[in-house]
Formats: sequence, C-alpha cells, structure tokens
Amino acid sequence: MSFLARTFGALALGVLTALPASAQFFSADEVVQVRLMPGYRISGDRHMAAIRIDLAPGWKTYWRAPGEGGVPTVLRLTDVDGVTGMAIHWPSPQVFFSNGLRSVGYAGSVILPVEFALSTNGTAQIEGRLDLGVCQDVCMPISVDLGGVLPPTTERDGAIAAALADRPLNAAEAGAGRATCSIEPISDGLRVTVSAQVPDTGNDETVVVEHRDPMIWVSESTTRRQGGMVTAIAELVPADQGPFALNRSDLRITVIGSRMAIELDRCTG
Repeated sequence: MSFLARTFGALALGVLTALPASAQFFSADEVVQVRLMPGYRISGDRHMAAIRIDLAPGWKTYWRAPGEGGVPTVLRLTDVDGVTGMAIHWPSPQVFFSNGLRSVGYAGSVILPVEFALSTNGTAQIEGRLDLGVCQDVCMPISVDLGGVLPPTTERDGAIAAALADRPLNAAEAGAGRATCSIEPISDGLRVTVSAQVPDTGNDETVVVEHRDPMIWVSESTTRRQGGMVTAIAELVPADQGPFALNRSDLRITVIGSRMAIELDRCTG
C-alpha cells in the first residue's frame, strides 16, 4: 500500500463522544504525554524516528483506522529542513468496545515509528503537530506541537526497533491465504465482501477494510469466522454518494484479534 507520502497535508474525520453534564474534566497533561524520539538513519536517504505516547491508566488512543468509536491520529508537518516525505509504521492495535461502539487503538503506552525520506546526508529537522483523540469514558481531541532534529547517527534505538517488530504479520508470515473481494453496487456506493483463509487471531476478531482515498468512507465491517475462513462485509461510499469504479489494489485489509493482527495481500476478484 502507500509508503512515503510526498505531501504533508492530511485529512481526518472523527466522532467525539458527547460529554455528559456530570463528566469530570481533565487537562491534557493529566492524561497524555507525547514526545518525539529522534531515532537513527537506516540508509543514506531514510531516517527512522518515532512518536512516543504515554497515557494515564484507563485511557486509550487510536490507530490509523480508529472505528466509529475512535478519533484518528494524524501527524502534520508544518516546516521541514532536509525532509521530503514520511510514513507512520503502525504497531498492531487492540479492539475496544464501549457504549455499543467499536474502536481500534492502543492503551497504556505506544511508540509510533515514523520513517522520513531525506534530501540530506546531514542533520535534518522537522516541525509539526500531532492531532489525536484520548478517551476513557469521554473523549478529548488534543493537538501537540512536535519538533526536533533527526541526527545522522546509525545507532539503532531498541524501543523503536521493538515497535517496528510489533507490526501486523503479512499473509506469508501468518500462513494466511490471499483475500478475495466480491463487489456489488448499493444506492450510495459499493458493498465489498472479503473472504480469506486466516489463522485464528484471538478474541474480538475484527476485519478492518481501508481505502487508499480518505474521501471514500468505509463502514465498519461485519465479521464472521467459519473454521479457518474469515468473511467480512463493508460498504464504501464516495463523496458524491454513488457507485464508482473500484480498483481492488486500493483496498487494505487487516484482521485484528486479541493475540495478533494480520495484514492480507491485496484482494483479487
């Protein structure tokens, strides 16, 4: 799927849980601490840094596809020196259920490795902002200014390396089969049915379907397992709310359970 983004703009849509009248109010510093980990060079024109997010007990934050009960985590760079692109490498998330809504994300602490494409062999520098949601019984949108240098050191940071290793397995690593996707038109878009032979990933097994274009809304999927086969159904609705031509290679499919996550190869017909 997409790798190093060539532009730094981002669009994210999320739903925040309404605050009840009796809700306790918290300051951002009470519930979350965010910092940039400067990282290390992985090649002459690639640098691996990370964002560390530490949450207070009982609080959580969200994955790239947060679900209806979550708030997207978005990094926007506002100023750069020697940087031409970036990509977040997301560790395997958890699935949460609260007030009848499903969300996907992280509790406790999480390190989000960020790979930067460089135009320099020396020190690079970034300035930007991380927008994220943190939730307990209620949700708070938070924006944190981030900035720092990306040094030319090649000494690996063990914590960043561990976060990279905690990614979803690919189909070959997990022993999963290739996903197939059948498509049918609906009144305002398309319905996609995904089927794949997938090992058991644990409890609360969820299939997340994503589209490369952020302007195409993708519903939460209904997921069903029968033996070694997982089937999921999701609806895709574009901005003009009508059927459209779907390139199956634009879909990313992730199976998430309590024990592991598996990212499937792009689906076929």
